[in-house]
Amino acid sequence: MLNLLFNTRDEQTKVDLAKIVYFEADGNYTHVIFMNNYKATISVGLTKIEKLLEMQLKDNPGQYIVNRSFIFQINILKQKLLLSNMEHMPVFSLSIAKEALKKLRDIQIKKDDGNSNR
Repeated sequence: MLNLLFNTRDEQTKVDLAKIVYFEADGNYTHVIFMNNYKATISVGLTKIEKLLEMQLKDNPGQYIVNRSFIFQINILKQKLLLSNMEHMPVFSLSIAKEALKKLRDIQIKKDDGNSNR
């Protein structure tokens, strides 16, 4: 299990990366959205978090970093990305630009080595 630890003068937040669905930018802060729908806010910008992560996807400029293992559906026409493990967590819906979704779809197809239905 890979954890990140964020420290400030008054607070410490430990984040288990396997349980994060996505990070969302909010100025100099970042909202961390977990599988159980809990939302924690940390006083670190998204660009700093992006540098720390290997599971990153930042195709919607400055807005989200998505845990790709939770991608359930990419809907380019509706400009929606649905995230869920389809078992023990809700379905999260993110509005993302068409071009970013097209890039993500292409990444997912390459990652799947062509074994997906197109």
